[in-house]
Amino acid sequence: MSSKDSVPNCAAAAVLVRSEGVPDDAQPIRGYDFENGVDYNALLSTYINTGFQATSFGRAVDIVNKMRAWRLSDEPVADTDCEEDRDLEYRKSVKCKIFLGYTSNLVSSGIRETIKYLVKNSMVDVLVSSAGGVEEDFIKCLAPTYLGDFTLEGRALRSKGLNRIGNLIVPNDNYCKFEDWIVPILDQMLKEQKDDGTVWTPSKVIHRLGKEINHPDSIYYWAYKNNIPVYCPAITDGSLGDMLYFHSYRSPGLVIDVVQDIRAMNTEAVRAKKSGVIILGGGLVKHHICNANLMRNGADYAVFVNTAQEFDGSDAGARPDEAVSWGKIKADAESVKVYAEASLVFPLLVAQTFAKNN
Repeated sequence: MSSKDSVPNCAAAAVLVRSEGVPDDAQPIRGYDFENGVDYNALLSTYINTGFQATSFGRAVDIVNKMRAWRLSDEPVADTDCEEDRDLEYRKSVKCKIFLGYTSNLVSSGIRETIKYLVKNSMVDVLVSSAGGVEEDFIKCLAPTYLGDFTLEGRALRSKGLNRIGNLIVPNDNYCKFEDWIVPILDQMLKEQKDDGTVWTPSKVIHRLGKEINHPDSIYYWAYKNNIPVYCPAITDGSLGDMLYFHSYRSPGLVIDVVQDIRAMNTEAVRAKKSGVIILGGGLVKHHICNANLMRNGADYAVFVNTAQEFDGSDAGARPDEAVSWGKIKADAESVKVYAEASLVFPLLVAQTFAKNN
């Protein structure tokens, strides 16, 4: 064969590079075989070896299950442990403290019912949300949110008193009902502040509202019943803020102290023997949870679920490794970010973790 009919040596060398051996524990990529029928548990169990964000989802399942399984008795007794911490039965009872954070749009959506399930069954220990993530829960107890469409025109909706959240529709009358419900409660809170010296914080306000709503569909009713703290550092940034604004004219004087809450929130992290964070979305709720965990030199487990990218330097887009650089997640922590929209992913995550072994 002439040289002109042979593969050029440079091309062969470039294309046919020899591989080094892969590690013995390397996992082959393989997805679910539908020849086995439709088995959702088996399907989701294959995600870990499917690749891309399916693998990130599979890692999230593993990490959440480790959060749930951990006990202080898994760790050796330290020289600095107090007498109580040395008791074996006590050590078996101490669990990882799980922080759950979520943005308001998820409470507007059907993810509210997933969060409510976790709170009702005391599967998480601390909640963090935005003002919208609080008020939308109460508003849904008063009137429904409806399915709409992303393409509905804003001008036409405004003329009809309809508010759009993505492809959800909230009639403005819902917020009027919210005002009718909450104003007498704010009046009573002001009275208790004046007469009894009650110092209100955002978490105490939410606890009180959870008691007052007295509705089994409410996240915060169950948080009240199970004494699960709910922190909302931006409680005025939503309809709750509108109501407080109007109330400040009608009945001036109600004070909500955020300093007590930042101390309480940080203390939740500082006193945790083990800390796990699950954060749906970004922004305020993500940073508030991570920054509290800075006070203990970082969370031990972390699962982020959001669609944000990191190229703009936003906290929402930051991967867990950026939080490691700040001391908000431990350097040896198990962590993952699932790049996905939470309404698709979170119910499946709960199905493979909290609900599966309940």
